[in-house]
Amino acid sequence: MKLGIIMDPIGKINIEKDSSFAMLLAAQKCGWDLLYMELSDLYMDNDTPIARMRNLEVNNDSKKWYSLSDYTVENLCTLDIILMRKDPPFNLEYIYSTYILEHAQRLGVLVVNNPTALRSVNEKFYITYFPNCIPPTRVSKDTEILLDFVKKQNSTIIKPLDSMGGNGIHHITELNDNTKTILQSATKNNSEYVMAQKFLPEISDGDKRILLIGGKPVPYALSRIPKNSDSKGNLAQGATGKGVELNARDKWICEQVGSKLNDMGLIFVGLDIIGDYLTEINVTSPTCIRELENIFEIDIAKQLINFLEKHKKENT
Repeated sequence: MKLGIIMDPIGKINIEKDSSFAMLLAAQKCGWDLLYMELSDLYMDNDTPIARMRNLEVNNDSKKWYSLSDYTVENLCTLDIILMRKDPPFNLEYIYSTYILEHAQRLGVLVVNNPTALRSVNEKFYITYFPNCIPPTRVSKDTEILLDFVKKQNSTIIKPLDSMGGNGIHHITELNDNTKTILQSATKNNSEYVMAQKFLPEISDGDKRILLIGGKPVPYALSRIPKNSDSKGNLAQGATGKGVELNARDKWICEQVGSKLNDMGLIFVGLDIIGDYLTEINVTSPTCIRELENIFEIDIAKQLINFLEKHKKENT
């Protein structure tokens, strides 16, 4: 198999935590050829998707974890599988790249995740398609509409639809003179949509990341526990990770969500669950493989690579 990967600069990653690196290690162990690309390497020539590619070798060594060949320019259809692992922001440049990847898909390449679905599934907004799984939620850019929601829910989380890593999140604990100011700031004076959700006190027990492969959950989750009284269960914001087994509610949510996402071509997905509720669906570049593998001594990356190989052979 020839595996192409589109990612952020490999020289800047932390291999102890990087899920893309885990995938590359697993694919290399299976004897696959690895081809490395960054977003700027992709381009179209009329109706042909092309990229500058470099042969890649990886090593589980924190001092020298990769080596790259010189560039070659190739049609993307020379690849069997492409992993789209570019981190957000999900901006116009990202969207343009998915159009290029759609052309590769048209030519028979398995693109993970499906570029059409990457555009359709906003990681925060898409939970609204699963109303039985989510906490009380409202999306608006109007401060009065949001204020009405806050009055009903009292303790409320406000978050932008385009952020990552816990950035831009506000926790409104009570109505006061500052509440409307916070909402005006979050919406940039009624010009940008935000999501309001009922605050879930179970965040103190952790924001669970559950990984789906082909719509089926890995049996363990990484519960990201906020530091002190913070409401952000994000490792980049100082949260600590604890491995936990999935409970009955977690499995039920995965059943509600997994098959639909898989049918859309979203093969590798990360669900975020707080308490009994789904709060986000991560499709662009889900993480936590390395952390879970280290805690439970399971090989999630190999499971994914095996699934991709089977999927590719069955659909060729």
